[in-house]
Amino acid sequence: MSRFRLQPAPAQEAALAEHCAHARYVWNLAVEQHAHWKPGRKSAPGFAEQCRQLTEARAASPWLAAGSVVVQQQALKDFAQAMANFFGGTHRRPTWRKRGQTEGFRIVAVKTGDVRRLSRNVGEVKIPKVGWVRFRWSRAVPGGAKSYRVTRDRAGRWHLAFAAVPEPITGPGTGQVVGVDRGVTVSAALSTGELLTVRGLRDTEKARLGRLLRKLARAKRGSNRRAKVKTAIARLKAREADRRKDWAEKTSTDLARRFDVIAVEDLKIRSMTRTARGTLEAPGRNVRQKAGLNRGILAAGWGRLVQRLEQKAPGRVQKINPRHTSQTCNACKHVASESRESQALFLCVACGQSGLRRLRASGQRRRQRGQEHAGHGRRACGHCAGRPAIRRAGEPRTSTRPPLGGVGKVGIPRLRAGEDVNWHDKQFSCL
Repeated sequence: MSRFRLQPAPAQEAALAEHCAHARYVWNLAVEQHAHWKPGRKSAPGFAEQCRQLTEARAASPWLAAGSVVVQQQALKDFAQAMANFFGGTHRRPTWRKRGQTEGFRIVAVKTGDVRRLSRNVGEVKIPKVGWVRFRWSRAVPGGAKSYRVTRDRAGRWHLAFAAVPEPITGPGTGQVVGVDRGVTVSAALSTGELLTVRGLRDTEKARLGRLLRKLARAKRGSNRRAKVKTAIARLKAREADRRKDWAEKTSTDLARRFDVIAVEDLKIRSMTRTARGTLEAPGRNVRQKAGLNRGILAAGWGRLVQRLEQKAPGRVQKINPRHTSQTCNACKHVASESRESQALFLCVACGQSGLRRLRASGQRRRQRGQEHAGHGRRACGHCAGRPAIRRAGEPRTSTRPPLGGVGKVGIPRLRAGEDVNWHDKQFSCL
């Protein structure tokens, strides 16, 4: 979807909040109807029956009749789709909606004249029962969009999203393959030697977030002071989420344009980020450490990066089994956990090949996907074009550069933490 920042006036913001309240009310009624179902009872009403009941409810309730019927019917339509996704096994069962969370509504049957441009950076959209509401024209509005959704996040920001599926990004057509290894310290390490990291909150912003959290713990529940502190915390976290989403969008677009095949780990992120608390009978171990690791994994944007890659480059993203990829030497294919000297460094105990562990793993995923296919045997960087993608065991080194970081086992240069590495060196570029 193409999302834009909505800029409503105070009176319009109150009307939009009323639409959100109507949509939330109708959604929760549908959840309640399905919650009463038990085996042996008559099935819960479907979308058509709920629309007929909505007509009766609007006739009996002036408060509900004052709202837009389109907003209320589309809330039922969204619930029907959510139930279909639940029974299809792709989503969880829809639950109650709460004021201040997941606020929004959908408008359909959008006409060409319902969206217009006022200036270079300002546009207007027509919303039923609200009128013309301005939004920031930050990009081209997709043509042919028949519906849009208005949402409000916890930070109090309103957004407008047009339902239009963009065209996929075409690859360069050169047969280049790249392996992507996702981590916590380094969000994405490419087999080309590039290390990409999500830019989160700055140190000053983290310090302010800590102060706000301590202030929230002292605030009385239900007070205006507590509401203000919660809004300030939500704004900081929204800023962090925006930076993570921006990084995922730019990185996925860059990878889709530069490479024809993108190999990533087939990680089960939901299972990896499960809590370690356990139960009263069997309490977990290292709960605080595991909670910190879970936060680091989610802050690195693993899932969003792969999701956007699959959407922008359909059919060109290959998921590789992550088993032993970080313990396998790309030169001699020897698998040993002892080769990982630390979380960051790799030194093969068989042939002595060394390098950063993240780059070794990404290169291993690239080799698993690309080496068996014609046209995928060359490196994705221009410096290494024409050379073998992997230095075979026993092949002499052709680099004349001095060793980096001293000499390790069997005279192989060894990397040290914090040192700058020239990734176009023969010893390290062809991972």
